[in-house]
Amino acid sequence: MDLKHTPSSSNTNLDEFGYQQELKRTLSVKDLVIYGLIFMVPIAPMGIYGAVISVSQGMIALTYAIGMLAMFFTALSYGQMSQAFPVAGSVYAYAKLGINKSIGFLSGWMIISLSPALLYIIAANSLKSLLPTIPTWLWLVGFIAINTLINVGGIAFTAIANRIFLIGELIVLAFFIILGSYGLMRGIGNGFTLKPFYDASHFNLNFVMTATSVAVLSFLGFDGISTLAEETTGGNQAVGKGILWSLLIVGALFIIQTYLAALIVPNWHSFNDLNTAFYVVAGKVGGPFLTDLTTIATILSWGFANALAAQAAISRILFGMARDHNLPHVLARVHPRFKTPYMSTLLVAIISLLVGLTFMNDSGTLSEIVNCGALTAFLVIHIAVTNHFFIKQHSHDYWHHLIVPIIGFIIIGFVMINLNVLAKEIGGIWLLIGIGYYLILRVLQRNTEMNL
Repeated sequence: MDLKHTPSSSNTNLDEFGYQQELKRTLSVKDLVIYGLIFMVPIAPMGIYGAVISVSQGMIALTYAIGMLAMFFTALSYGQMSQAFPVAGSVYAYAKLGINKSIGFLSGWMIISLSPALLYIIAANSLKSLLPTIPTWLWLVGFIAINTLINVGGIAFTAIANRIFLIGELIVLAFFIILGSYGLMRGIGNGFTLKPFYDASHFNLNFVMTATSVAVLSFLGFDGISTLAEETTGGNQAVGKGILWSLLIVGALFIIQTYLAALIVPNWHSFNDLNTAFYVVAGKVGGPFLTDLTTIATILSWGFANALAAQAAISRILFGMARDHNLPHVLARVHPRFKTPYMSTLLVAIISLLVGLTFMNDSGTLSEIVNCGALTAFLVIHIAVTNHFFIKQHSHDYWHHLIVPIIGFIIIGFVMINLNVLAKEIGGIWLLIGIGYYLILRVLQRNTEMNL
């Protein structure tokens, strides 16, 4: 994780890239790691456990290990670009500066995901199962309103909220790990085996990679750290360090909890409802107490913690694109008191509400859209690293600037191939819309310049 080799000063000023420092710098590397953990949610597998273990034929720990490996190479590429270009905008900024403006725009277009809406839907629907008398749309509005107020209030305020949520999630996870380990030692399940990693009787690479494409959803979020580049205090290396540490920590937690869960209930065919599979597992070792605790924790982590971080990340991508006049410039406005991109934050809230109401009963389709857009952006990041460092700057660091991007590109590409056909179709349609919008934008801008 030594990133010092990058030929970029740790004190690069924004004016080198034509920008001014408008956002408030308050975040340390520790804050970035916490932000990344919150975005990825340490207990995220609890919500999609049933779907992943069924598709992976029980080898769920293997799928998360592969997912972490895939994201590790992508994280390394993000680290390289974040040091060379320490600006807000994530893949949009990196592709624009590392390749060209057109690819930059389309990359930003693809990663302007609807992930906040997806998270709100999952949390709202889960709460409906616990409190059926309260309308689901009311929970949706409540989640969006509270998170928007926190995000507009300032990134420091968001960081405090993140710490509180993270502590709660880790406490719940600790309960499960301790009670689960104790239960296994007392004879629950079939004891400690390696079957969650490899089961020769059911192993099939296509099944595992398909499951990995689902599990990758849990890892999406480490890249959100890069959107906070203009709000960090640790220099250009802060973002890269935050990305790598958060990915490694959350990856280990994912593998541990899914491994234990698969051992506790080795016969995954016995689940009547895959959506509540993990909560059944929790009940085996902790009774109703742990069932309710993991259920509530999952709801709060998706609806508040994860969605809070997602809204902050997407708003800063919109901010970066608007600042470059690729989106309406009003989205680049910064709140005079809180120093946050409040107009883009409000837009994310409005979109989340509209999309949430539309896909309230079809979260599966929405999740496919989110996955496809994010993975497409990851492919572009690897290309940007090789193009900027290896081709343009003639770097001799073959490992970081050629081999890592190639390996990362191949792994992400293989995962994308195994995505649902519908996901790829929707992603292609969204890309075509982006190309059309960009061409119209360029024509309008050219006409404006000619009339001046």
